[in-house]
Parts: sequence; C-alpha cells; structure tokens
Amino acid sequence: MDNAVIKTTPSVSSDSIKMQERLAIFLALIAGYIDSTGLIQWKTYVSFMSGNTTSLGAAISTGKSGIIITSVTVISCFLLGIYVGTCLSLWKRIKNQILTFHLVSGILIFYSIIAYFYDINNLLSIASVGFSMGMMNTIVTSVGNQKVNTDFVTGTLNSLARNTAMLTMTDDKMEKEAYKSNAVHLLLLWIGFLSGASIAPFLLDYFGKWALMVPALLLMICGILISRINAKN
Repeated sequence: MDNAVIKTTPSVSSDSIKMQERLAIFLALIAGYIDSTGLIQWKTYVSFMSGNTTSLGAAISTGKSGIIITSVTVISCFLLGIYVGTCLSLWKRIKNQILTFHLVSGILIFYSIIAYFYDINNLLSIASVGFSMGMMNTIVTSVGNQKVNTDFVTGTLNSLARNTAMLTMTDDKMEKEAYKSNAVHLLLLWIGFLSGASIAPFLLDYFGKWALMVPALLLMICGILISRINAKN
C-alpha cells in the first residue's frame, strides 16, 4: 500500500527524496508560522507540545486552572489530529495524503472566516488550530530513510546532533555520506520552522484576523500541485 504524498518508483527515488525534502521544509515553515501566531494571539503553542506539557505540569502544582484547561485542550486536539491524519494515511481508499492538505487548509479557512465575523474564544481557537496542526504533522514523516517531524523541532534538533556526531565518528565513506545528507535535511527543516516563526509577527500585523489564510492558501496550492505531479507519474 502506497501512502506517501509523492509517488515513488526505483527510477526516480532520488527525485522523490528531493521532493520530500522540499515538502518537509515547506510544512515546517507553515508550522513555525502557525505556532508563532498561536503564541502571539493566544499565548499558547499549537504545535510545541513539550512546552504545553511543561506548562501543564507547572499549572497543576500551582493550581492555575486556566492554564490546565488550555494545555489539556491543545494537547488533546493535537493528538486527535495526529490520530485522524494517520487513519487517513492508512485508509485503503486513499492512495496518498493530498486529502490531508485540503482538510487542514479547509479548517484554517473556515476558522478565519468565522473569526472575522465573530469573536471566537481562545479555547475554541486553540482546539481548532491544534487539531489541524496534528493532522499536518502526518503528511510527511520521513525524508529518505530519516524520520522527521515537521510540526515541532525538539526531535529535529536531537536527530541533527546525533547524525552530526555519527558523521564525525565514522570512517566509512558511505555512512559519512548518509549521515551528512540526513544532517543537511534536518538543518534545513529547522531553518524552515525558524523562518516561518520569524515571518508570522509581520504578517499578523498586516493581515490581522486573516493571518491564517496565508498558510491555508499555500497548503491548498501545494496540494493541487502535488496532485498534478502524481497524475503525471
């Protein structure tokens, strides 16, 4: 069963890895942008669950019910999003995960329209966006043989450091090439997330309540382009 976003064949495996890398960087940029937006607007991470888990633990011990409710909500919705996205990727009737692109995009567009005309409370906002971020995290899970997470960077930095260490310690040329390639992929992924987070404050000031339409439209366009690539293959 082929659940990859980009269809692969032995003759184009190198091209497929390049496409996976570009897509992973693009998704990391989107994730950084949305996470930064969530932090600015709602004082909550919508993809950085390590930070939310720390906040939850501290809030439990200090009795801050507001933070407890917020943290539990975003963590639960993020997990639910990953669950739904994974189920979609394993569904035999779906040959690739283009549907996930459109679902995430649709959620962000629908939220932006409703938020423009009505005041949505923070809890519902982080629930909606956190769920969509969880789903987006299932679109690309590896670049070549290297497992990746596009929504949060703790695992990315851990893998980057490990691959760099193994690169410096091995004498095997093939292993060096593999570790070097993995390290470059992971570094670019981190830069993508950082870039998205850096751009968000500027676009948030400019677009205001329509800020999430930017990643929504980009995801929709990306999904359409990948559908055309898959059709050609």
